[in-house]
Amino acid sequence: MHLTVKNIIDLKNNVKKKIIELNFSNYSPNIIAVSKTFPIENVIPLIDYGHKHFGENKVQEAMGKWNNIKSRNIEIRLHMIGKLQSNKVKNAVSIFDYIHSVDSLKLAKKIAEEQQKQKKNLKIFIQVNVGDESQKNGVRLSDVDKLVEECKNINLDVAGLMCLPPIDESASNYFSLIKRKNDELALKEISLGMSNDYLEALSFKTTFIRVGTKIFGERN
Repeated sequence: MHLTVKNIIDLKNNVKKKIIELNFSNYSPNIIAVSKTFPIENVIPLIDYGHKHFGENKVQEAMGKWNNIKSRNIEIRLHMIGKLQSNKVKNAVSIFDYIHSVDSLKLAKKIAEEQQKQKKNLKIFIQVNVGDESQKNGVRLSDVDKLVEECKNINLDVAGLMCLPPIDESASNYFSLIKRKNDELALKEISLGMSNDYLEALSFKTTFIRVGTKIFGERN
């Protein structure tokens, strides 16, 4: 058994244990295997195992790695989890199924225009800078309602909210804020939790967790 397959099985077991501990029923989050920087050889064992959700943070890397594989595996869903530059939207729309990093109306309009041209309908997440950190992308929590409405007005499929909590603080406090806002807006999905805090994210019924290191190992 390939190490990545063993790791994702272990991860799924940890998720199941936590869900039982939380006494949640009818709840099964999707695990996005974040394969950024890793060669496709590390990813293929997971595809053969039957894993469906994968994440990348650079458009060019995703194009080179996934174009052929996605054409042969129509069930694979590819998630853009990094900052998306306007000049990369055309290629992003062609290769990705989800974009987790929409944080401005300008970017949203570009995606909407490109989707229409390519006859695609991606699911998008609004990235929220929940800790108001200057070094991070994302819309302020106070501006989320407006951006969600604007995105819906241009026919974008807003799945939910996404956030990256401050590293040196309790993630749960920030997940709670995002979950509350997500529920207020009646959004169906939510993208919370990475390798270091995915167990905390389960307490807020995240529908997607984005995990790289615990599946593929440390990056060089």
